[in-house]
Amino acid sequence: MPDTPVFASLTEMLASCALEPGVDAVTITTPPATRRDLVLEAIAEGVHVVADKPFAPSAPAARELARAAEDAGVLLSVFHNRRFDADLRTLRGVLESGRLGELWRVHSRFDLDEPHQLEAGPDGGLLRDLGTHLVDQMMWLLGPVTAVHAHLDHVDLPEGRTDASFVIDLQHASGVHSHVSSSKLNHLAERTLRAYGARGSYEVTSSDVQAQAVFAGQDPAADREGWGFDAPENAGVLRTDEGEQRVPSVQGAYFAFYEQFARACAGKGPAPSPADEGVAVLAVLDAARRSAETGQVEAVGRV
Repeated sequence: MPDTPVFASLTEMLASCALEPGVDAVTITTPPATRRDLVLEAIAEGVHVVADKPFAPSAPAARELARAAEDAGVLLSVFHNRRFDADLRTLRGVLESGRLGELWRVHSRFDLDEPHQLEAGPDGGLLRDLGTHLVDQMMWLLGPVTAVHAHLDHVDLPEGRTDASFVIDLQHASGVHSHVSSSKLNHLAERTLRAYGARGSYEVTSSDVQAQAVFAGQDPAADREGWGFDAPENAGVLRTDEGEQRVPSVQGAYFAFYEQFARACAGKGPAPSPADEGVAVLAVLDAARRSAETGQVEAVGRV
Protein backbone atom coordinates (compact mmCIF):
# COMPACT_ATOMS: atom_id res chain seq x y z
CA MET A 1 0.00 0.00 0.00
CA PRO A 2 1.55 3.36 -1.02
CA ASP A 3 0.41 5.19 2.12
CA THR A 4 1.60 2.56 4.60
CA PRO A 5 4.21 4.05 6.97
CA VAL A 6 7.60 2.35 7.15
CA PHE A 7 9.77 2.38 10.27
CA ALA A 8 13.44 1.64 10.84
CA SER A 9 12.79 -0.58 13.85
CA LEU A 10 10.11 -2.14 16.01
CA THR A 11 11.01 0.35 18.74
CA GLU A 12 10.37 3.27 16.40
CA MET A 13 7.07 1.83 15.23
CA LEU A 14 5.72 1.20 18.72
CA ALA A 15 6.66 4.74 19.78
CA SER A 16 5.35 6.47 16.65
CA CYS A 17 2.41 8.86 16.68
CA ALA A 18 1.77 8.00 13.04
CA LEU A 19 -0.21 4.92 14.07
CA GLU A 20 -3.14 6.29 16.04
CA PRO A 21 -4.57 5.20 18.41
CA GLY A 22 -1.56 2.88 18.70
CA VAL A 23 -0.40 -0.66 17.93
CA ASP A 24 -2.57 -3.54 19.13
CA ALA A 25 -0.60 -6.45 17.64
CA VAL A 26 2.50 -7.20 15.62
CA THR A 27 3.75 -10.09 13.51
CA ILE A 28 7.45 -10.93 13.89
CA THR A 29 8.83 -12.61 10.76
CA THR A 30 12.55 -11.87 11.09
CA PRO A 31 15.15 -14.69 11.01
CA PRO A 32 15.16 -16.95 14.10
CA ALA A 33 18.38 -15.44 15.49
CA THR A 34 16.72 -12.03 15.96
CA ARG A 35 13.18 -13.15 16.76
CA ARG A 36 13.47 -13.65 20.53
CA ASP A 37 14.47 -10.08 21.37
CA LEU A 38 11.78 -8.58 19.13
CA VAL A 39 9.06 -10.80 20.60
CA LEU A 40 10.11 -9.85 24.13
CA GLU A 41 10.21 -6.16 23.19
CA ALA A 42 6.67 -6.25 21.85
CA ILE A 43 5.42 -8.19 24.86
CA ALA A 44 7.05 -5.68 27.22
CA GLU A 45 5.08 -2.92 25.48
CA GLY A 46 1.81 -4.76 26.08
CA VAL A 47 1.33 -5.69 22.42
CA HIS A 48 -0.15 -8.98 21.21
CA VAL A 49 2.26 -11.00 19.05
CA VAL A 50 2.21 -13.47 16.20
CA ALA A 51 5.69 -15.03 15.92
CA ASP A 52 6.78 -16.89 12.83
CA LYS A 53 7.83 -20.50 13.21
CA PRO A 54 9.95 -21.78 14.78
CA PHE A 55 9.48 -19.08 17.35
CA ALA A 56 12.45 -20.30 19.37
CA PRO A 57 15.42 -22.66 18.81
CA SER A 58 14.30 -25.06 21.57
CA ALA A 59 11.38 -25.79 23.87
CA PRO A 60 12.99 -24.19 26.98
CA ALA A 61 13.68 -21.01 24.99
CA ALA A 62 10.09 -21.03 23.75
CA ARG A 63 8.79 -21.47 27.29
CA GLU A 64 10.58 -18.25 28.26
CA LEU A 65 8.56 -16.35 25.64
CA ALA A 66 5.30 -18.03 26.61
CA ARG A 67 5.80 -17.09 30.26
CA ALA A 68 6.66 -13.50 29.37
CA ALA A 69 3.42 -13.17 27.39
CA GLU A 70 1.39 -14.75 30.18
CA ASP A 71 2.93 -12.43 32.78
CA ALA A 72 2.22 -9.40 30.59
CA GLY A 73 -1.35 -10.46 29.88
CA VAL A 74 -0.93 -10.44 26.10
CA LEU A 75 -1.51 -13.07 23.43
CA LEU A 76 1.39 -14.89 21.81
CA SER A 77 0.58 -17.16 18.86
CA VAL A 78 2.93 -19.09 16.60
CA PHE A 79 2.26 -18.81 12.86
CA HIS A 80 1.35 -22.46 12.30
CA ASN A 81 -0.70 -21.44 9.28
CA ARG A 82 -0.45 -24.90 7.69
CA ARG A 83 -3.16 -26.10 10.04
CA PHE A 84 -5.29 -24.27 7.46
CA ASP A 85 -3.96 -26.23 4.44
CA ALA A 86 -6.68 -27.59 2.17
CA ASP A 87 -5.34 -31.16 2.13
CA LEU A 88 -5.03 -31.34 5.91
CA ARG A 89 -8.52 -29.92 6.47
CA THR A 90 -9.90 -32.43 3.95
CA LEU A 91 -8.13 -35.29 5.74
CA ARG A 92 -9.53 -34.15 9.06
CA GLY A 93 -13.02 -34.29 7.61
CA VAL A 94 -12.40 -37.86 6.42
CA LEU A 95 -11.19 -38.92 9.86
CA GLU A 96 -14.12 -37.25 11.60
CA SER A 97 -16.54 -39.05 9.29
CA GLY A 98 -15.51 -42.36 10.89
CA ARG A 99 -15.35 -44.15 7.55
CA LEU A 100 -11.81 -45.37 8.20
CA GLY A 101 -12.86 -46.97 11.46
CA GLU A 102 -10.22 -47.15 14.16
CA LEU A 103 -7.33 -44.99 12.98
CA TRP A 104 -3.95 -46.73 12.90
CA ARG A 105 -1.48 -44.29 11.38
CA VAL A 106 -1.01 -41.23 9.19
CA HIS A 107 1.86 -40.64 6.76
CA SER A 108 2.84 -37.11 5.71
CA ARG A 109 5.49 -36.48 3.04
CA PHE A 110 6.38 -32.99 1.84
CA ASP A 111 9.36 -32.81 -0.52
CA LEU A 112 10.49 -29.48 -1.98
CA ASP A 113 13.03 -28.83 -4.73
CA GLU A 114 14.31 -25.65 -3.08
CA PRO A 115 18.03 -26.01 -2.31
CA HIS A 116 18.48 -22.22 -2.38
CA GLN A 117 16.03 -21.82 0.52
CA LEU A 118 17.78 -24.19 2.91
CA GLU A 119 18.96 -22.25 5.95
CA ALA A 120 22.22 -23.23 7.60
CA GLY A 121 23.68 -22.37 10.97
CA PRO A 122 22.75 -23.34 14.54
CA ASP A 123 19.18 -22.03 14.21
CA GLY A 124 18.59 -23.32 10.68
CA GLY A 125 17.91 -26.68 9.09
CA LEU A 126 14.87 -28.26 7.48
CA LEU A 127 13.65 -29.83 10.73
CA ARG A 128 13.16 -26.41 12.34
CA ASP A 129 11.73 -25.06 9.07
CA LEU A 130 9.21 -27.34 7.36
CA GLY A 131 9.52 -29.91 10.14
CA THR A 132 7.85 -27.47 12.51
CA HIS A 133 4.79 -27.35 10.25
CA LEU A 134 4.59 -31.10 9.63
CA VAL A 135 4.89 -32.02 13.31
CA ASP A 136 2.39 -29.34 14.29
CA GLN A 137 -0.07 -30.65 11.68
CA MET A 138 0.11 -34.17 13.10
CA MET A 139 -0.28 -32.92 16.68
CA TRP A 140 -3.26 -30.77 15.66
CA LEU A 141 -4.76 -33.77 13.91
CA LEU A 142 -3.86 -36.60 16.31
CA GLY A 143 -3.01 -35.03 19.67
CA PRO A 144 0.09 -34.94 21.90
CA VAL A 145 3.24 -36.92 21.12
CA THR A 146 4.88 -39.10 23.77
CA ALA A 147 7.89 -40.58 21.94
CA VAL A 148 9.94 -39.96 18.79
CA HIS A 149 12.31 -41.85 16.54
CA ALA A 150 14.09 -39.71 13.93
CA HIS A 151 16.75 -39.72 11.23
CA LEU A 152 18.32 -36.53 9.86
CA ASP A 153 20.40 -36.20 6.70
CA HIS A 154 23.04 -33.45 6.83
CA VAL A 155 24.97 -31.44 4.24
CA ASP A 156 27.87 -29.00 4.51
CA LEU A 157 27.03 -25.54 3.22
CA PRO A 158 29.28 -22.45 3.12
CA GLU A 159 27.35 -21.14 6.15
CA GLY A 160 27.81 -24.38 8.07
CA ARG A 161 26.54 -27.93 8.46
CA THR A 162 22.77 -28.34 8.50
CA ASP A 163 20.01 -30.94 8.18
CA ALA A 164 18.52 -31.05 4.67
CA SER A 165 16.19 -34.04 5.01
CA PHE A 166 14.41 -35.92 7.77
CA VAL A 167 12.21 -38.88 8.62
CA ILE A 168 10.36 -38.84 11.94
CA ASP A 169 8.14 -41.46 13.59
CA LEU A 170 5.75 -40.02 16.17
CA GLN A 171 3.90 -42.01 18.82
CA HIS A 172 0.82 -40.12 19.94
CA ALA A 173 -0.75 -40.41 23.39
CA SER A 174 -3.93 -41.61 21.67
CA GLY A 175 -2.09 -44.71 20.45
CA VAL A 176 -2.08 -43.54 16.84
CA HIS A 177 1.24 -43.47 15.01
CA SER A 178 2.31 -40.82 12.48
CA HIS A 179 5.24 -40.69 10.08
CA VAL A 180 6.51 -37.41 8.60
CA SER A 181 9.31 -36.82 6.13
CA SER A 182 10.71 -34.04 3.98
CA SER A 183 13.67 -33.06 1.81
CA LYS A 184 14.80 -29.94 -0.04
CA LEU A 185 17.83 -31.28 -1.93
CA ASN A 186 16.62 -34.42 -3.73
CA HIS A 187 14.97 -32.75 -6.74
CA LEU A 188 11.51 -33.88 -5.63
CA ALA A 189 8.48 -31.65 -5.27
CA GLU A 190 5.42 -33.49 -4.00
CA ARG A 191 2.99 -33.33 -1.10
CA THR A 192 1.25 -36.57 -0.04
CA LEU A 193 -0.96 -37.48 2.90
CA ARG A 194 -2.04 -41.05 3.60
CA ALA A 195 -4.17 -42.45 6.44
CA TYR A 196 -4.73 -46.09 7.41
CA GLY A 197 -7.61 -47.34 9.53
CA ALA A 198 -9.25 -50.65 10.40
CA ARG A 199 -11.84 -50.15 7.66
CA GLY A 200 -9.83 -48.62 4.84
CA SER A 201 -7.40 -45.94 3.70
CA TYR A 202 -7.31 -42.42 2.37
CA GLU A 203 -4.65 -40.90 0.13
CA VAL A 204 -4.18 -37.49 -1.47
CA THR A 205 -1.39 -35.89 -3.48
CA SER A 206 -2.01 -32.17 -3.43
CA SER A 207 -0.61 -29.10 -5.15
CA ASP A 208 -0.05 -26.91 -2.06
CA VAL A 209 -2.60 -24.64 -3.68
CA GLN A 210 -2.49 -21.68 -1.28
CA ALA A 211 1.29 -21.33 -1.25
CA GLN A 212 1.37 -21.43 -5.05
CA ALA A 213 -1.33 -18.76 -5.23
CA VAL A 214 0.53 -16.52 -2.77
CA PHE A 215 3.81 -16.91 -4.68
CA ALA A 216 1.92 -15.98 -7.87
CA GLY A 217 0.83 -12.71 -6.26
CA GLN A 218 -2.81 -13.64 -5.78
CA ASP A 219 -4.85 -12.20 -2.91
CA PRO A 220 -7.62 -14.10 -1.10
CA ALA A 221 -9.49 -10.82 -0.65
CA ALA A 222 -10.10 -10.77 -4.41
CA ASP A 223 -12.03 -14.06 -4.27
CA ARG A 224 -12.60 -15.11 -0.69
CA GLU A 225 -15.19 -17.78 -1.51
CA GLY A 226 -13.11 -19.34 -4.27
CA TRP A 227 -9.76 -19.20 -2.51
CA GLY A 228 -7.80 -22.24 -1.37
CA PHE A 229 -9.54 -25.17 -3.10
CA ASP A 230 -7.28 -27.71 -4.76
CA ALA A 231 -8.05 -28.74 -8.35
CA PRO A 232 -10.63 -31.52 -8.88
CA GLU A 233 -7.99 -33.76 -10.45
CA ASN A 234 -6.11 -33.67 -7.13
CA ALA A 235 -9.06 -34.97 -5.12
CA GLY A 236 -8.16 -37.58 -2.52
CA VAL A 237 -9.22 -41.21 -2.73
CA LEU A 238 -11.06 -42.99 0.09
CA ARG A 239 -10.86 -46.78 -0.18
CA THR A 240 -13.14 -49.02 1.91
CA ASP A 241 -15.18 -52.22 1.48
CA GLU A 242 -17.69 -50.04 -0.36
CA GLY A 243 -15.12 -49.30 -3.06
CA GLU A 244 -13.25 -46.16 -4.04
CA GLN A 245 -14.63 -42.66 -3.58
CA ARG A 246 -13.09 -39.37 -4.66
CA VAL A 247 -13.08 -36.76 -1.89
CA PRO A 248 -13.03 -33.17 -3.21
CA SER A 249 -10.91 -30.54 -1.51
CA VAL A 250 -12.36 -28.45 1.26
CA GLN A 251 -11.25 -24.85 1.45
CA GLY A 252 -7.81 -23.98 2.71
CA ALA A 253 -7.79 -20.56 4.36
CA TYR A 254 -4.61 -19.04 5.72
CA PHE A 255 -6.51 -15.80 6.27
CA ALA A 256 -8.62 -17.60 8.88
CA PHE A 257 -5.56 -17.67 11.16
CA TYR A 258 -5.51 -13.88 11.42
CA GLU A 259 -9.27 -13.63 11.66
CA GLN A 260 -9.19 -15.96 14.66
CA PHE A 261 -6.26 -14.04 16.14
CA ALA A 262 -8.14 -10.74 15.78
CA ARG A 263 -11.16 -12.19 17.56
CA ALA A 264 -8.92 -13.48 20.35
CA CYS A 265 -7.33 -10.04 20.77
CA ALA A 266 -10.84 -8.66 21.21
CA GLY A 267 -11.60 -11.29 23.87
CA LYS A 268 -13.93 -13.25 21.59
CA GLY A 269 -12.42 -16.71 21.59
CA PRO A 270 -9.15 -18.64 21.77
CA ALA A 271 -6.04 -17.64 19.86
CA PRO A 272 -4.86 -19.87 16.99
CA SER A 273 -1.88 -22.10 17.82
CA PRO A 274 -1.08 -20.38 21.13
CA ALA A 275 2.42 -20.29 22.55
CA ASP A 276 1.95 -23.38 24.74
CA GLU A 277 1.20 -25.45 21.63
CA GLY A 278 4.30 -24.02 19.96
CA VAL A 279 6.34 -25.08 22.99
CA ALA A 280 4.92 -28.61 22.69
CA VAL A 281 5.92 -28.81 19.02
CA LEU A 282 9.46 -27.69 19.84
CA ALA A 283 9.68 -30.32 22.60
CA VAL A 284 8.99 -32.93 19.91
CA LEU A 285 11.65 -31.42 17.62
CA ASP A 286 14.13 -31.42 20.52
CA ALA A 287 13.40 -35.11 21.09
CA ALA A 288 13.81 -35.76 17.35
CA ARG A 289 17.28 -34.23 17.42
CA ARG A 290 18.24 -36.36 20.42
CA SER A 291 16.90 -39.45 18.64
CA ALA A 292 18.88 -38.69 15.49
CA GLU A 293 22.04 -38.47 17.61
CA THR A 294 21.45 -41.60 19.71
CA GLY A 295 19.63 -43.75 17.17
CA GLN A 296 17.11 -44.56 19.90
CA VAL A 297 13.46 -43.82 20.54
CA GLU A 298 13.37 -40.69 22.72
CA ALA A 299 10.61 -39.68 25.12
CA VAL A 300 9.14 -36.22 24.73
CA GLY A 301 9.68 -34.43 28.01
CA ARG A 302 7.53 -31.73 29.54
CA VAL A 303 8.84 -28.19 29.45
